[in-house]
Amino acid sequence: MRDLSRVCDLHHSSCRPFIENFYSRPKSLSPKMMNADMDAADAENQVELKEKTGLINQVLELQYTPEDLSARVDAVKEENLKLKSENQVLGQYIENLMSASSVFQTTDTKSQRT
Repeated sequence: MRDLSRVCDLHHSSCRPFIENFYSRPKSLSPKMMNADMDAADAENQVELKEKTGLINQVLELQYTPEDLSARVDAVKEENLKLKSENQVLGQYIENLMSASSVFQTTDTKSQRT
């Protein structure tokens, strides 16, 4: 401070604003307060980062969900067509078995009675 006083003594009027600004500046915070503020800011940043990450993951899931649903619908349609075809084959097979078996043959009750 002595050095400032000596310099300012030479140019008192021009140094006054500088000295007033220098001494009117708020005092720096204590290291403990700075650490606490920094810890709070870090915690806040971590919370924001977690929130952003969660939102990004949700957006990505929602983007893929319609694609997944569309693929699933296509797979189900394909499976449905395959099962219909199998049912037709089985239905025809059963009809052929029934027509070949005498148990399922229609009988004329009038001709058997006479």
